[in-house]
Amino acid sequence: MAYFINDDCIACGACADACPNNAPKEGEEKYEIDPDLCTDSKDCLEVCPVGAIHPVE
Repeated sequence: MAYFINDDCIACGACADACPNNAPKEGEEKYEIDPDLCTDSKDCLEVCPVGAIHPVE
């Protein structure tokens, strides 16, 4: 299951630092998760200070 980052993202970069697969990348206004690199480690979920990361349904 991949994750996505919603508009609550404050672009702090914590998710990118925590991800073992480098799936989160800095976008134009917020970070974005590359679904091809996401392996559902949930490390990004645990460090996001604003809860902006959610599973793709």
